[in-house]
Amino acid sequence: MTSHSLTPAATESLLAFWRDAGVDACFADTPVDRTHVQPPPAVKAVARATAAVTPVVDASDAVAEARRLAAGAETLEQLGEAIATFEGCPLRGLGARQSVFARGNPEAQVLVVGEGPGAEEDERGQPFVGKAGKLLDRMLKEAGLEGRVFITNTVFWRPPGNRTPTPTEQAVCAPFVERAFALLRPKAVLLVGAAASKAVLGVDEGILKLRGQWREWRLAEGGVSAPAMPTLHPAFLLRQPIAKRQAWADMLSLAARLNDSQAR
Repeated sequence: MTSHSLTPAATESLLAFWRDAGVDACFADTPVDRTHVQPPPAVKAVARATAAVTPVVDASDAVAEARRLAAGAETLEQLGEAIATFEGCPLRGLGARQSVFARGNPEAQVLVVGEGPGAEEDERGQPFVGKAGKLLDRMLKEAGLEGRVFITNTVFWRPPGNRTPTPTEQAVCAPFVERAFALLRPKAVLLVGAAASKAVLGVDEGILKLRGQWREWRLAEGGVSAPAMPTLHPAFLLRQPIAKRQAWADMLSLAARLNDSQAR
């Protein structure tokens, strides 16, 4: 199949696969010396104008405010209320209807961290309630984990067009994610997808390399830690059903670890 014969849907699926696999650059068949390529004057003018009106984003104040609000929450319910009042995340002003914090058992053994809310999540105010969420729920149930999870995301407002949240957007929301982790004190963490895995673990590997490997998530303060395992995002599984076997193996590994900890 050549690039000319790909349908828009197939192209989107292929690009999503590459993104989730960790591909962040494209190369042509032959090298091109771009040091001698000069953009047209009109392009230069647009670039200068854009740079002049695009402010440098300094998220330090927003992160500090998020930490203050998160520290004041003594329960997960209070944490959700604090997130709803937080105005420091850039995504809040980009078309999101409401904050989307979490769903699940507030005394769960497993914390599930995904990427960010999509259209249906934005409408209903809960994470993982669309097609991908339904697949995640089925997998959790079949693995014996139904009712044993608390589900949230790295950001709490829908990114425009369901794009991947930026590192800045994730950093601004990180104090709330960490506070949820500290309040829940789970026995294990399931990181769903590349964006969540990279943000929580602070790594750069692609999800296909990270998945199925147990890592440790330890907070800098408070002494809270838990084993964390990256896995494939259910949205990726819907596009690439052949990868379900790998995700299912991850889910079984998670269930086995919980059952072993209970048996001790």
